[in-house]
Amino acid sequence: MKKIFKTLIFLLLVFFSANLKAQDTFDKNKLDDYLNQLEKNNKAMCGVTITKDGKLVYENYIGFASVEDQIKNSGSTKFRIGSITKVFTATMIFQLIEEGKLSLETKLSEFYPEIQNSKKITISDMLSHRSGIHNFTNDEDYQQYMTSKKTKQEMVELISKLKPDFKPGSQTAYSNSNYVLLGYIIEKITNSIYAKELKKRITGKIGLTNTYYGGKIDTEANEAASYKFQAGKWVLQSETDMSIPHGAGAIVSTTEDLTVFITALFNGKLLSENSLEQMKDIKGGLGKGLAQFTFKDKTAYGYNGAIDGFVSSLGYFPDENIAASLIANGVDYNLNDIAIGLLSIYFNVPFDIPDFTAKEINFNAEELKNYEGLFSSKKIPLKITLSVEGKQLYGQATGQQSFPLTPFSKTEFRFEIAGIVIEFAKDNEGKVDYKSFTLKQGGQEFPFKKE
Repeated sequence: MKKIFKTLIFLLLVFFSANLKAQDTFDKNKLDDYLNQLEKNNKAMCGVTITKDGKLVYENYIGFASVEDQIKNSGSTKFRIGSITKVFTATMIFQLIEEGKLSLETKLSEFYPEIQNSKKITISDMLSHRSGIHNFTNDEDYQQYMTSKKTKQEMVELISKLKPDFKPGSQTAYSNSNYVLLGYIIEKITNSIYAKELKKRITGKIGLTNTYYGGKIDTEANEAASYKFQAGKWVLQSETDMSIPHGAGAIVSTTEDLTVFITALFNGKLLSENSLEQMKDIKGGLGKGLAQFTFKDKTAYGYNGAIDGFVSSLGYFPDENIAASLIANGVDYNLNDIAIGLLSIYFNVPFDIPDFTAKEINFNAEELKNYEGLFSSKKIPLKITLSVEGKQLYGQATGQQSFPLTPFSKTEFRFEIAGIVIEFAKDNEGKVDYKSFTLKQGGQEFPFKKE
């Protein structure tokens, strides 16, 4: 939900990028060790659940649900799941379609004619982020009101004043505004509230006892607070008032409940096969309530979420009937890299647990200039420019934003928020070879040479 730092990185590395041949056995001790190292080095506070054929095969929890009260994360810890809420909302919309109370071609104007272009915007457009309705969480003033309660009328008025980003159906652009409105539409059609419909249509049907519409965080009720690691400690983050995200991001759940939910969704317990296929219909990178993660010869479906200090990922592999969820209430490391590490170990893909004890080092501007240049690789069709501004080395791929690179040695630079490591080679005398480096990200490596 929240507006977070965005960087276009050179590789389309996605959640669970690994060699996904299903394994009957895996190194549980290594998985435990990886999470223990993340916890020990203050890189994450999170929960992990992996199931196969609906049965639990792995779970672990690290860090604290409440740092202040020293309440540890556990299997009963409930986290805010952010935009994974959208999968629940889309599921309920498709249930209403199956009941004949709605259709994919129904116009938004039937419910909210005050929204600009509402006569041209369909339910299908909103589900697939193709409505052109501007994303209200991208606006600067969102940060000013996100912690305050808003009525439904206030939110509709706010969204109705937003200038459309494009003609409905012509493009795909992620917008929380779509799913806030879809949540309201569920309430209008059912003459009920979202929380009750969620229980009636999903959680009550499949026995999810720890999934519900959230409110103010109550750590005594096993609800996790969220944190950011700053100045050597976990700092409590502000709480978005849950009246604002609604159907776009207001659900609270556990890692186990999420795996039960997505397994039930893909096994016909909530929707027909036809409706599920519609959810999986990908245009511009997004489906109608599901995202697709493609790598090698395998495809997974799921969603990611972020709200306050919470970040989350949920994925399902139809061919293997494997579901995996990862929810963090505090990270100082790239969540995608955490997920890749976990799944690499689970699927017995070679993976070295990173050295989290490495410390940043300082270079002066003259030393950094040795690393400057334009580099290319034969393995991927992108060039990377390294340049120095002040005392900071930056990397920039062709046509993409620049990003800061932090030195951890004379040969190793990292951009940890994206899980990027650039490692320079050494010559025969053990000195830095400034003419070549290896780009490492998501378990993959790409050699680059200076032009």
